[in-house]
Amino acid sequence: MLEDKNQKKTSIAELGEFGLIDHLTKNIQITQESTIKSIGDDAAVLDFNNKKVVISTDLLIEGVHFDLAYMPLKHLGYKAVVVNISDICAMNATATQITVSIAISNRFPLEAVEELYEGIQLAAKTYNVDIIGGDTTSSQKGLIISITAIGESNLDEIVYRNGAQPNDLLVVTGDIGAAYMGLQVLEREKQVFQVNPNNQPDLEHYSYLIERQLKPEARKDIKELLSKLEVKPTSMIDVSDGLSSEILHICKQSNVGCNLYEDKIPADPQLINVCEEFNIDITTIALSGGEDYELLFTIKMDDFDKIKANPNFTVIGHITEEKEGIHLITRANTKIPLKARGWNSLSEK
Repeated sequence: MLEDKNQKKTSIAELGEFGLIDHLTKNIQITQESTIKSIGDDAAVLDFNNKKVVISTDLLIEGVHFDLAYMPLKHLGYKAVVVNISDICAMNATATQITVSIAISNRFPLEAVEELYEGIQLAAKTYNVDIIGGDTTSSQKGLIISITAIGESNLDEIVYRNGAQPNDLLVVTGDIGAAYMGLQVLEREKQVFQVNPNNQPDLEHYSYLIERQLKPEARKDIKELLSKLEVKPTSMIDVSDGLSSEILHICKQSNVGCNLYEDKIPADPQLINVCEEFNIDITTIALSGGEDYELLFTIKMDDFDKIKANPNFTVIGHITEEKEGIHLITRANTKIPLKARGWNSLSEK
């Protein structure tokens, strides 16, 4: 990542922990009615009246979840918020607040942390959530970000992973696999740059894939869209660890089987072209790639007519009895057991 060597850097040690918190949060504004007290006390105070509260949290660790060689700090801040809001969306709920905790090593000046927070605040504004607290501390190695998202929903609107029934349809939003291929493009260009630092990458032909990797969006629009269509999913999950892993989660939690049809998996044309360039099988990428942050859900067969003409949704399979197993039906009409080959941060490198 290129930087101006002459630009003045401000040591975070000059501010101290509380000075840093004051500096980063001085312009944060509160927009949610449920936020009674935010930053500035021992704890935040929220009032959801008769709504149910949903909470999700995620860790992002440098060298495991992101590489600052090609991930701008502003994009990282934005993405860190989005991945948590996506979990709230997967409950068919509305995100309302977040807490932000960061651990930073002394190689990061204040200006770098400001850039990170710029992305965090942009995401908070985009998704209409309040930043209500968090923590800052030092790190011996790199950058660690932990964000907790809080959301609200009526009890009868919440959707879990365990409600899928035989004959339900399996539906996914958007397209799948682009984020992973965006990562492959960035990794390739990083290696080229390391060999020849004067080489400037031409990424124009990969713009969609790279955007899906560096600046994903959570599908906050789906809850309202399904409500207008009068469709309530029987189960739902977000596609963060790969399509195959998410299908297996739903099937395991719901005690059902599934048939996924290879020719129904939605892929962006740019993904198809780049998979050919890299000589990588597109189905493998769709099943195992992860970080798409689309929503995967099941609906009753009777609701098919309500969604069939909507471009946001693609029916990619159907739920079966548990004894029938979980399978991929290939383009050649071959039945292959579906395995979880998605992202696993605890696997040995």
